[in-house]
Amino acid sequence: MPLPPVLFEDDAVIAFDKPSGLPVAPGRGGPPVENLLDLVRAKWGDEIANVHRLDTDTSGLVLYARTKPALDFLSGQFQSKTVVKTYHALTVGVPPTDEFTVDLVIKEDEGQPGRMCVVKKHGKASLTEFTVHEKFPQPAGRPSFAYLECRPRTGRMHQVQVHLAASGTPVLNDPLYGDMTTLLLSNLKRGYKGRSDERPLLTRLALHAGALTFTHPVSRERLTITAPLPKDLAVALKYLRKFAK
Repeated sequence: MPLPPVLFEDDAVIAFDKPSGLPVAPGRGGPPVENLLDLVRAKWGDEIANVHRLDTDTSGLVLYARTKPALDFLSGQFQSKTVVKTYHALTVGVPPTDEFTVDLVIKEDEGQPGRMCVVKKHGKASLTEFTVHEKFPQPAGRPSFAYLECRPRTGRMHQVQVHLAASGTPVLNDPLYGDMTTLLLSNLKRGYKGRSDERPLLTRLALHAGALTFTHPVSRERLTITAPLPKDLAVALKYLRKFAK
């Protein structure tokens, strides 16, 4: 597949707008699959490396370092938690408060590899701050939705998904931690007269990495890079705003 759009580029760093479904880097074991790191190195060489990871089903901003000094400098910021990460999510259900924080100990589920679970001890701390930007309540019998800003302060696998599921408002179309709810126009629009074989307005995980703020490895100035909402998520929001607000 072609390289995703470049969001920012200079001699030290390059940022891409990764589509949902494309892994950031090769997996551990198993058959090789197409991934962003291999695509990037095929064009720019083996010195380039991803500074952090996005889960495969999450779309949005991924940052790569073009030199070893840049990689070391940026990795130190992620380890010291001075990078500001901003995600956006559509949830099934509306959180009870407009601002909330989830602080949980999580670890990989030994019974289901590739899935995380909440534990009381022997896991890793994880913290995410949430702000509800828009609410889309529905009449009784129809699912409600909300549009949130998510600011993870730690970087655990599936962290935002686990935290929202534990809060009772899972990310829409989350195959690991969510439910079977789909976003259908017929559930939003009164008197819907569309196709009998209606397809959901959004079919992939409704989670997008929208921005990163960090200190540039060369200029030492704070820099914010943003990734626009992908078209499918923007369309879903358009219909929610039109029919469910």
